[in-house]
Amino acid sequence: MGEDHYFAADPAAPFAREEFTCRVWDHELTLTSGAGVFSKGHLDHATGVLLREVGPPAQGQFLDLGCGYGVIGLAISVAVPLATVTGIDVNERAILLANENARRLGVAGRYVACRAEQVPSDATYDEIWSNPPIRIGKQALHELLLTWLPRLRPEGRMLLVVGKNLGADSLQRWLGDQGWPTERLASAKGFRVLETRHG
Repeated sequence: MGEDHYFAADPAAPFAREEFTCRVWDHELTLTSGAGVFSKGHLDHATGVLLREVGPPAQGQFLDLGCGYGVIGLAISVAVPLATVTGIDVNERAILLANENARRLGVAGRYVACRAEQVPSDATYDEIWSNPPIRIGKQALHELLLTWLPRLRPEGRMLLVVGKNLGADSLQRWLGDQGWPTERLASAKGFRVLETRHG
């Protein structure tokens, strides 16, 4: 893994910011991305599929797992005035940008990005949303999901977007085998949107 990869904690790439605007759920989001962070300068295809195929949630507490510079969690925060969102990532630069973007969008009081170890151990969530970091490897991904799925409240759900060619269907089966029934909500542009609930 190169030092400047987006899932490095402290990417070595020079920190050049790049701003772009996207429209999610009838809200315009102007976001700052940067070198060394996933999907610099544009909304990535997978996240775009997730946000197009699933409408904004109801009020509640949400976790944006692998938040990057905050696209998913910030879209929820802007569209759902009674939402509180925690974004987590290993990339310090992504965390910095996500919190900057929250301030810029006026939702910093309801959105915070941080490292996983900074999340209170008793925090639970109505929903977990994620374009998960598939490229960290299957074992690490499985450990990540099994760490956070138990934080779902009894009626909660996790929403994932995963490329079909990156193992979406086998991940769906694996989650079910672990006692987390998972169904496909949508399939578009080579991506699956999966919904996981308590068994």
